[in-house]
Amino acid sequence: MRSPSFRDGICFVDLSALGDPQLVPAAIAAALGVGLRSEAPTQSLIAATRSRQTLLLLDSCEHVIDVVSNLTEELFLHGGEGLHILATTREPLRVRGERIHRLSPLDLPPPGASLSSTEALHYPAVQLFVERAAASLNGFELIDSEAPVVAELCRRLDGIALAIEIAAGRVESLGVAGLASRLDDRFRLRLEGRRTALQRHQTLSTLLDWSYMLLPPFEQLVLRQFAILAGNFTVDDAIAIVADDEATDEKVVNALANLVEKSLIAADVQGVRARYRLLDTTRAYAALKLAESGKIELLHRRHAEIFRDALDRATRSWAVQPAAEWTRDHRHLIDNARAALEWAFSPEGDSAIAVELTLGAVPLWFQLQLIAEAHGQVRMALARLSPSSCPAVQMRLQAALAWSLMQIRGQVEETRAAWKRTLDLAEGLDDTDYQLRALWGLWSNELNRSRFRDALALAHRFADVAARGSDLNDSYVGHRIIGYILHLLGRQTEARQHLEHVVKGYVVPDTGDQIIRFVFEQKVTARCFLARILWLQGSFDAAMAEVEDIVAVAEAAEDRLTLCQVLVQAACPVALFADDMPRARRFVTMLVDESARDGIEFWQVWGQCFAGVLAVREGNLSVGIKQLGEALGRLRSISYGVYYIVFVAEYAQALAAAGELERARSQLAEAIARAEANEEGWFLAELWRISGTFALLANGPEAVREAEGYFTRALNLAQEQEAAFWEIKAALDLARLWQTQGRATEAEALLSPLVLRCRGAHDHAIVRELTALAQEMGRGAFG
Repeated sequence: MRSPSFRDGICFVDLSALGDPQLVPAAIAAALGVGLRSEAPTQSLIAATRSRQTLLLLDSCEHVIDVVSNLTEELFLHGGEGLHILATTREPLRVRGERIHRLSPLDLPPPGASLSSTEALHYPAVQLFVERAAASLNGFELIDSEAPVVAELCRRLDGIALAIEIAAGRVESLGVAGLASRLDDRFRLRLEGRRTALQRHQTLSTLLDWSYMLLPPFEQLVLRQFAILAGNFTVDDAIAIVADDEATDEKVVNALANLVEKSLIAADVQGVRARYRLLDTTRAYAALKLAESGKIELLHRRHAEIFRDALDRATRSWAVQPAAEWTRDHRHLIDNARAALEWAFSPEGDSAIAVELTLGAVPLWFQLQLIAEAHGQVRMALARLSPSSCPAVQMRLQAALAWSLMQIRGQVEETRAAWKRTLDLAEGLDDTDYQLRALWGLWSNELNRSRFRDALALAHRFADVAARGSDLNDSYVGHRIIGYILHLLGRQTEARQHLEHVVKGYVVPDTGDQIIRFVFEQKVTARCFLARILWLQGSFDAAMAEVEDIVAVAEAAEDRLTLCQVLVQAACPVALFADDMPRARRFVTMLVDESARDGIEFWQVWGQCFAGVLAVREGNLSVGIKQLGEALGRLRSISYGVYYIVFVAEYAQALAAAGELERARSQLAEAIARAEANEEGWFLAELWRISGTFALLANGPEAVREAEGYFTRALNLAQEQEAAFWEIKAALDLARLWQTQGRATEAEALLSPLVLRCRGAHDHAIVRELTALAQEMGRGAFG
């Protein structure tokens, strides 16, 4: 091995100023302090370095690379053992013995990270910015409020050390916020560095000018036309985008490879297919060159057409390719889809292409769960249609609008109207698939507005249409939505039969178009309501095991929509039914965190409601009451009725605990009226039980009689519905009341059968409470 120690020092040779490549040997000789007296300079340099232990550092070789390549290979092969050569260049020398070390950008904070100043300073890009800002502005220190801004600045400068150094020098005159607000493409390129820096390093523009001018004409053309590509692109995209009479596939591929070697394009070759991208600063520079070329509008249209076709191919693949695989293969399209849509919807764009792009991007938005983005773009596309537009296009856009509205606004009138238009169009086209989608959407609308009889009618209509098709899974979806409504009506045994039928027979699809068709994964969703029914019917261990399993399944699938559904419909409710605070805290925290990731109000409201209930249960009455009061108002504003009465009941009990009994009774009366009007029977027994507890708190002259009447009513309804959980809760309150009246024997007789039914389930709070009270009553009866 060659010795890493450099006894004769490091010899730095700046080649940037050389205009004539033939002067490279002379520049090296001058730096080494030796003369060249022969007509064979290479041999003279070999002789001069043979006995030296030195590092020869050749800086900026790209414009004289041919001469440097030949010379360094000769020196390396025939020079002394102690000679090491380090060359800085935008492309490899391609010589024997060469080892390439690519200088990556400085490490950056991840996008969207909310960092403190201390956390941000762990990243080299931020460290450099702060060091250079402090050098130009004495006393500059990074504070917490500016840390995210500086992190974003460094990201927009691609982590390029020179760019960060130049930008940081402007903090003195503009401040951090001012610099961030002005860092558009032109300003970024013209930022000036130190006067003492090399001329090509004084602005990013001059640095890129230097690199651009060294490119052959065809590579210049390719680089500037690549500026139209946003984010990642493939070799096929590169070939398709280049507009030039002399361009061939081979020439474009070679130019792309050369631009990667010259560090003007970044390559990621880790996946199945290589991906490429221009750094933002390079792309900004290339975009200016493209604008100067006069071909920008031609390239915009070409780009939009290329990615319209790419999205169309992706949509066809969506129907046959497993969702995870499809997402991996096509997620890179999102940036170019956005760029193409921006142009297509612009005054210079093309409305027809905009509509086609929108339809093509819908699977991508849904698969990446970019629901708000989908909603905005679909609405713009619909605005470009005329009444005579293709009915199938209208149908698909209306369905996408309705689907996105459900997620971001809930079941508002606009959602119902979009589903109704989808159904009308689908029936006119005799399109069974979209009829089912629309019927499911309309069923969901009636469900969420607590119109359960109407929802049940739509569920049966869905089942009828599904029965005419060939996909058995559609019939299972019919069973799922019928079972859910029966559960809410209080018909638990019938509901359980429908849901168990789904769990037994439904085949979970793996293609994206089928998974997303009814928003949530249907088997997991069926299991959500099965878990609730199991709990209500007293199968406490089975219910909790079901909850834990479906949460794990949804997490493993990385399907945030289904995970939120599982947390809302099963995990949080069952954990709170069980009074299992560790579980409830875990599930509520998950829901709040997941809903915050997309900023979708629908899920955030649920998170706020459950967080309020949790706060009350944990003793933070004032916090819980405030959260629940606000969240109930938000639920009303989006016309979301399912589970509303449960939250109202929790709110009422919290108010009662805080001593506001009149407000509590008013809230409870609202919940009862709503449950009776909507036939929301599943929770009515609990509402009667709570009415009994409020009667006792009021302590009126007929308080005991009223309370006993309410408890008995709750008990009878729970028994009628075969809802053991409500039965136990009502029986506990009734037994305690009888205990105060000296009726311990009756109380013990009421509780004993329930204890026998719960044998083996002592890990649950309700069972422990039941067992303890029954034992107490037994002692009282015979004491």
